[in-house]
Amino acid sequence: MTETELNDRLDAMALAAQDDPDRAPGLILVETDAWIDSLSAIRATCSALHDGLRHRDIQIHIGAGLETSVLTRAAAGGRGEPYRALGPRP
Repeated sequence: MTETELNDRLDAMALAAQDDPDRAPGLILVETDAWIDSLSAIRATCSALHDGLRHRDIQIHIGAGLETSVLTRAAAGGRGEPYRALGPRP
Protein backbone atom coordinates (compact mmCIF):
# COMPACT_ATOMS: atom_id res chain seq x y z
CA MET A 1 0.00 0.00 0.00
CA THR A 2 1.27 3.48 -0.84
CA GLU A 3 0.55 6.76 0.92
CA THR A 4 -1.89 7.71 -1.85
CA GLU A 5 -3.70 4.37 -1.55
CA LEU A 6 -3.90 4.75 2.23
CA ASN A 7 -5.31 8.26 1.95
CA ASP A 8 -7.80 7.15 -0.72
CA ARG A 9 -8.96 4.31 1.53
CA LEU A 10 -9.34 6.62 4.55
CA ASP A 11 -11.35 9.12 2.48
CA ALA A 12 -13.59 6.38 1.05
CA MET A 13 -14.26 4.93 4.50
CA ALA A 14 -15.08 8.34 5.96
CA LEU A 15 -17.45 9.06 3.07
CA ALA A 16 -19.15 5.66 3.40
CA ALA A 17 -19.55 6.10 7.17
CA GLN A 18 -21.51 9.34 6.83
CA ASP A 19 -23.08 9.78 10.29
CA ASP A 20 -22.26 6.29 11.63
CA PRO A 21 -19.14 6.60 13.82
CA ASP A 22 -18.77 2.79 14.01
CA ARG A 23 -18.06 2.71 10.26
CA ALA A 24 -15.49 5.54 10.37
CA PRO A 25 -11.76 4.74 10.06
CA GLY A 26 -10.61 3.53 13.47
CA LEU A 27 -7.18 1.93 13.16
CA ILE A 28 -4.45 1.59 10.55
CA LEU A 29 -2.61 -1.74 10.68
CA VAL A 30 0.74 -1.95 8.89
CA GLU A 31 2.94 -4.99 8.38
CA THR A 32 6.55 -4.15 9.30
CA ASP A 33 8.00 -4.59 5.80
CA ALA A 34 5.25 -2.41 4.28
CA TRP A 35 6.11 0.28 6.84
CA ILE A 36 9.82 0.11 6.01
CA ASP A 37 9.29 -0.12 2.23
CA SER A 38 6.77 2.68 1.70
CA LEU A 39 4.47 3.81 4.47
CA SER A 40 7.18 5.23 6.74
CA ALA A 41 7.15 8.21 4.35
CA ILE A 42 3.65 9.26 5.49
CA ARG A 43 3.37 12.25 7.77
CA ALA A 44 2.76 10.30 10.98
CA THR A 45 2.85 12.13 14.29
CA CYS A 46 3.06 11.15 17.94
CA SER A 47 2.31 13.97 20.37
CA ALA A 48 2.45 11.69 23.44
CA LEU A 49 3.14 8.01 24.10
CA HIS A 50 -0.40 7.32 25.32
CA ASP A 51 -1.78 8.87 22.10
CA GLY A 52 0.21 6.59 19.78
CA LEU A 53 1.55 7.10 16.27
CA ARG A 54 -1.11 8.66 14.03
CA HIS A 55 -1.74 9.58 10.42
CA ARG A 56 -4.57 12.03 9.78
CA ASP A 57 -5.53 11.54 13.45
CA ILE A 58 -6.04 7.78 13.00
CA GLN A 59 -3.83 5.56 15.18
CA ILE A 60 -1.29 3.28 13.48
CA HIS A 61 -0.18 -0.12 14.77
CA ILE A 62 2.92 -1.63 13.15
CA GLY A 63 3.97 -5.25 13.53
CA ALA A 64 5.44 -8.25 11.75
CA GLY A 65 2.30 -10.33 12.21
CA LEU A 66 -0.13 -7.70 10.96
CA GLU A 67 -1.74 -7.45 7.54
CA THR A 68 -1.67 -3.91 6.17
CA SER A 69 -5.26 -2.64 6.30
CA VAL A 70 -7.58 -0.02 7.71
CA LEU A 71 -10.19 -1.11 10.24
CA THR A 72 -13.44 0.60 11.08
CA ARG A 73 -13.92 1.72 14.66
CA ALA A 74 -16.28 -1.20 15.23
CA ALA A 75 -13.75 -3.71 13.86
CA ALA A 76 -10.90 -2.11 15.82
CA GLY A 77 -12.77 -2.84 19.04
CA GLY A 78 -11.36 0.20 20.83
CA ARG A 79 -7.73 -0.43 19.87
CA GLY A 80 -7.50 2.94 18.05
CA GLU A 81 -8.88 5.07 20.89
CA PRO A 82 -9.08 7.89 21.50
CA TYR A 83 -10.92 8.24 18.20
CA ARG A 84 -10.91 11.54 16.38
CA ALA A 85 -12.36 12.93 13.18
CA LEU A 86 -10.32 12.13 10.09
CA GLY A 87 -7.68 14.83 9.68
CA PRO A 88 -7.07 16.66 6.40
CA ARG A 89 -5.20 15.03 3.57
CA PRO A 90 -1.56 16.13 3.46
